[in-house]
Amino acid sequence: MAQVLEFKLPDLGEGLTEAVIVTWLVQVGEVVAIDQPVVEVETAKAMVEVPCPYGGVVTARFGEEGTELPVGAPLLTVAVGEDTTLPEPEGSGNVLVGYGTGAPPARRRRVRATSPDRADGSTTADPARGSTAADLANGSTVSDRTPSTAGPATADVHARVSAPPFPRATEGPVPVISPLVRRLARDNNLDLRRLSGSGPDGLILRADVEDALRVDAARAAAPTAPPKPAGIRTPLKGIRGAVADKLSRSRREIPDATCWVDADATELMRARTAMNAAGGPKISLLALLARICTAALARHPELNSYVDVEAREIVQLDHVHLGFAAQTGRGLVVPVVRDAHARDAESLTAEFARLTESAHAGTLTPTELTGGTFTLNNYGVFGVDGSTPIINHPEAAMLGVGRITPKPWVHDGELAVRQVVQLSLTFDHRVCDGGTAGGFLRYVADCVENPAVLLRTL
Repeated sequence: MAQVLEFKLPDLGEGLTEAVIVTWLVQVGEVVAIDQPVVEVETAKAMVEVPCPYGGVVTARFGEEGTELPVGAPLLTVAVGEDTTLPEPEGSGNVLVGYGTGAPPARRRRVRATSPDRADGSTTADPARGSTAADLANGSTVSDRTPSTAGPATADVHARVSAPPFPRATEGPVPVISPLVRRLARDNNLDLRRLSGSGPDGLILRADVEDALRVDAARAAAPTAPPKPAGIRTPLKGIRGAVADKLSRSRREIPDATCWVDADATELMRARTAMNAAGGPKISLLALLARICTAALARHPELNSYVDVEAREIVQLDHVHLGFAAQTGRGLVVPVVRDAHARDAESLTAEFARLTESAHAGTLTPTELTGGTFTLNNYGVFGVDGSTPIINHPEAAMLGVGRITPKPWVHDGELAVRQVVQLSLTFDHRVCDGGTAGGFLRYVADCVENPAVLLRTL
C-alpha cells in the first residue's frame, strides 16, 4: 500500500527563516527520483534548487510561484510504495541543512473510539464527540439531534444578536398606528419597512423610529478610512528584504563618517594597459583596486575589524575577505573574495569574474555572500562621480570608487586633461579617528596616481 510522505521546506542554512517559491520543477502526478530538484526558491542570500529526499509520485504542491514560505512549511507530498510501483521509501543521506533523508518512521495505526452498539447494530451518537459516519451519511448532525440547553432569555438574546437591526418587510401593510410616527419617519426620509417594531404584534412605536434615526446619524458621522495612495507596492522580502534589514541595522548601530579625495588615475590606466599588452590573462581594473585596498589595509589594519557590541571590544582581523557590490536583476548583492590579501592581480580578476557571473545567475551560495571584512564599492560603473555609501554591517569601512573620466588637472605645473577619479571612504568612527581614515585614503590615492608605490608592499 502506498504511503504519502510530506516534504517540508528545509533549513537552508545561515539562519534563514523563509524562502520565496520562484519556479516549480515538477508537476502534480509526475514521478520524481530521490534527490531530484523539485523547486527553485529564493532566499535572502541566493537562489537555491531544493531536492526532494523521497522517490515517488507527486500528489500535491503547496504554494504558487511567488509565495513566501517559512522554514518547516509543507512544500509537497509524495506517494511512495506499492501503488506507485516504486520501492519502499529510503533516504539518500544528502543534501541541505535541517532535514535528513533517512527512511521515514513507521506508520502507526490510529485507533478510533466507538460508542456501544445498539441492538439494531447501529451506533449511538454522542453529542460530546460529534456525528458518527452513519449520521453524516443520513445528512444529520449533532446540532440536529442535540436538545438545546439555553433558556428562554438566552434564546431571545441570540435571536436579537443574529438578526439584522432593522429587517425590511417586503410585503403587507406597515404596522404603525400613530400618524405622528409616520410623519416623523417621512420627515427624516426613513423607510418604515426597514424597521421591526417592538410593540405588540410587531407594532412600530415612536421609540423604534427614534432608535433607527440615531443609528443612521451615527453611521453618517463615523469617520471613513482615507483612500490608500495610488502606486505600486513591492513586498520587502527575499534579497530586497535582507538588504533593507541590513542597511537599516547599519544606520542604527554604526556612527559612520565619510572622507573623499580626487585622484589622477592616468598612470593606473596606463599600467593596466601595459600589463594586458604583455600577454596572459587580462587584468581587470577592479582587481587592481582590490590589490591597492589590501595593501592599504596592511598599513591601517584598524579598518579591517568589527565592533563586538556585547563585549564592548574592537575585534581586529588577520585576514581580508573582500566584499564587492554587484547589481543584479534581483537587487544588490555583495559577494566575498576569500583571502584577498593573499591573491595576486590575476587571481583576483578570475575570482571577481566567477562571483559576478554567479551573482547574475542567482547561484551564489550563502558562504559566498557572508563573512566579508571590508567592502569595495565601484559605483563608477553607473556613471556617477561620488557617493556616501552605507557600511556593510558589521564591517568597519567601505571604499567607494567613482567613474574615471577626463577632466582638467594640473600636472607637472601645467594644466592638462587627465583621467580623474573621486575616491571616498566611509568608516565606523568607533574603530578609528579621522587621522587613520585619512591616512588610508591618502595611501589609496597615492597608489592610484603612482602605481609604483605598490612595489613597496610586494
